[in-house]
Amino acid sequence: MLESLHVKNLALIDEQEVSFCGGMNILTGETGAGKSIIIGSINLALGAKADKELIRTGAEYALVELIFSLNEQQCLKVKEMELPIEEGNMLILQRKIMPGKSICRVCGESVSAAQLKKLSGCLLDMYGQHEHQSLLKPSAYKMMVDDYIGEKAAHIKAQLKSKIGEYKGIEAELKEQSTDSEERARQMRLLEFEVGEIEAAALQPLEDEQAEKKYRRLVNSKKIKEIVYMVHGLTGYEEEGSAGAAVGHALRELKSIAGADEEAQPLIEQLTDIDDLLNDFNRSMADYRDSLEFDEEEFRALEERLNVLNHLKSKYGNTIADILKAQEEKQETLDRLNHFDEYMDQLIKQEKQKKEEILKLCSQLSGLRIQAAGPLSKELKEAMIDLNFIDVEFSVSIVPEEEHFSSDGYDQVEFLISTNPGEAVRPLWQIASGGELSRIMLAFKTVFADRDETDTLVFDEIDTGISGKTAWKVAKKLGGLSRDHQIICITHLAQIASMADEHFLIEKSVRDERTATSIRALSQEESLNELARLLGSGEMTKAVLENAREMLENARTVKN
Repeated sequence: MLESLHVKNLALIDEQEVSFCGGMNILTGETGAGKSIIIGSINLALGAKADKELIRTGAEYALVELIFSLNEQQCLKVKEMELPIEEGNMLILQRKIMPGKSICRVCGESVSAAQLKKLSGCLLDMYGQHEHQSLLKPSAYKMMVDDYIGEKAAHIKAQLKSKIGEYKGIEAELKEQSTDSEERARQMRLLEFEVGEIEAAALQPLEDEQAEKKYRRLVNSKKIKEIVYMVHGLTGYEEEGSAGAAVGHALRELKSIAGADEEAQPLIEQLTDIDDLLNDFNRSMADYRDSLEFDEEEFRALEERLNVLNHLKSKYGNTIADILKAQEEKQETLDRLNHFDEYMDQLIKQEKQKKEEILKLCSQLSGLRIQAAGPLSKELKEAMIDLNFIDVEFSVSIVPEEEHFSSDGYDQVEFLISTNPGEAVRPLWQIASGGELSRIMLAFKTVFADRDETDTLVFDEIDTGISGKTAWKVAKKLGGLSRDHQIICITHLAQIASMADEHFLIEKSVRDERTATSIRALSQEESLNELARLLGSGEMTKAVLENAREMLENARTVKN
């Protein structure tokens, strides 16, 4: 569940921290006090689009931090996403918003906004003011039914997505190959020339690198030869002043005093070693010099070979490996065109087989939906009756349409409803009013709540378009949900607010000539006064307070 919310420098909020309880958390306040900022800050922490205009005037950044305690299923989901979890199964989400960028962190580890959005799905379920509008879109009904079915539907849809990807690939290939015979002949002539051009080059792996290395050596051979000849002379024994001649002369002179002083012997031995090393080096230089003979014919042949290789690289790839791969691919295409009819027959067979596999999966998914339609209709009807739909009729219609399959199957799903006795059921999107849609969506939330791993449900003004007895029914339904879920609810209705386990007041005030929004937990007496305000009285009379107190007692009785 959501343990706490910390907001800093966001819109009208200077800095606020709120700790939530595990049951019903109610947020109330005057219109314009900034209630939407609180829900908006939760959305921001969970990856919603951030605008630099949200940063409080004069501040360098805005910060939102959420702390969740996770249940076992949520821990598994977070670990599957390879995200860290704090000790005690705590998860800390942080979003720092700066001009031009924002930084998202999970337990201190940087993540993308996209990762946060994916994570948010298993942390809480957000019901915004306009979410009930999705009930006006028949395209959303299929997803709702599949959510009710659960893992079985998700598994089949994952298979469908893969199969349809393969099917579309085959379709695209068939479309691409549907060219006339003249065009195929042109392609074949070009491919034959290109394959022949590469084959004629008789390429060897890495030969371009070896040839370029040898070419550089030959191009620079004159300079190399001059230096090698000079070094051989300087270290030899033939030229006057060479190192070899000097060392030899020094060695002869040193040996002439060996008989006069025995301490000269070690020095003679060292110089003898130097003379031997220099002699070996000079012979190696002679061998290197002899290997540097420049062959004009070899150079021209090498130059021509490099021209061939560079020409092929310019057409088929940057390396010999790329060129050989291009040759292989072109040969495959050529073989396919040479056996075009057989290839097309094979593609058509593959397309047919893949379509059969897709239709089989669609049939399985349709069967699950038809099987689920009855129980779902019954549960939704019961939930709607609890929400003051007295004579409601509701059913889920599943109509298979095999020629219109997609990764969601081939069913057309319709929600049919009648809220008036004697009236036939009709599509929900055609007849439901705004207040009815809000309650119907709450009915869905109620039915789906027990199937969800999400502990926390957030409702932003669920009371749109309702009042009186209906409002009390909605309040009772939310109170029932709060027994097994954490509810965070912004409301204008006293009936719903009376169900609070923790009541928060959102206020706007002016301090130091600046407007600021604050949120604080109310005491029992303060909560009673806020209920009285919500009941609509301009004055806090004894009768209004008694009315509010009676409403609180009724709420406690219902919850107990």
